Amino acid sequence: MVRLLIPEKSCTQLNKKKHTFGKNFVFILMLSPVLIYFLLFHYLPMSGLVLAFKKYNHTGGIFGSPWVGFDNFRFLFVSGTILRVTFNTVLYNLIFLITCQFLAVVVAIVLNELTSGMFKKIFHSFMFLPYFVSFVVVGAIVYNFFNYEYGMVNTLLKSFGKEPLNVYGLPYIWWFILTGLNTWKWVGYTSIIYLAGVTNIDPQLYEAAKIDGANIWQRIRIITLPAIKPLIITIILFQLGSILKGQFELFYNVIGNNGQLYNATDVIDTYVFRMLVHNFDIGMGAAAGLYQSFFGLILILAANFLVRKYHKDFTFF
Repeated sequence: MVRLLIPEKSCTQLNKKKHTFGKNFVFILMLSPVLIYFLLFHYLPMSGLVLAFKKYNHTGGIFGSPWVGFDNFRFLFVSGTILRVTFNTVLYNLIFLITCQFLAVVVAIVLNELTSGMFKKIFHSFMFLPYFVSFVVVGAIVYNFFNYEYGMVNTLLKSFGKEPLNVYGLPYIWWFILTGLNTWKWVGYTSIIYLAGVTNIDPQLYEAAKIDGANIWQRIRIITLPAIKPLIITIILFQLGSILKGQFELFYNVIGNNGQLYNATDVIDTYVFRMLVHNFDIGMGAAAGLYQSFFGLILILAANFLVRKYHKDFTFF
């Protein structure tokens, strides 16, 4: 009897799987391009991580180049460069995260409180427009603003009898410029997510608060912010996962190859790019990229653990 039951059970499970596959065939077919994309462009390239432990040469290629162990990582830390670019990357991303998320929440709440539908659409369109502007264009605009000889800022200073300001020779003023550019670029886009969360709040809650005499600030503090709190935490967790990934387009197109500004503006992404393009040190660039990904994973796991400790329902896993 046991020998007969096992095949019957297996056949039943197989039939259920076939039925499930046939029932969801259309959905699987729709999902297949995404799966193929991630397989080809995200998972298969991970085999190249072995370059972080090799001295790459053209003769041996990726898998035939000689092993050097942790020499690439050792050089990164001994030279001190990786510590500097890590500090810049983390600090920039923390500033970007705080300013962008805070202002995005403010914009979403303001848009929700506006009564004029036409003005709301116009205002949000202007806020969303910078998202479509390429950082190549932004870099050109910034250069025409701060160019020493004919930039708009120095032209105005000269017209008032002041000495021109060499902005591209002042490293730490770019902390404010880059933060402003990032905020201008992403606040409108991020506010859409928060606006969706705010508009899903039950209007009866606001009506009940008005009847109880709550003003607009009290309604925001007591109803709006607690309602979108899970959304804020989720987005911040997503952002923390990429906190060691600098926005390459922003830094490269605005700063370029200006060595005077590297101490204050060089991030891991631009450093890896220079290793690969200018020095053609593929092993060093791969080591820096692996370091970036590993500590990014550690950071998001730590953040998820802390959120789980205080708000278990808001975690990823």
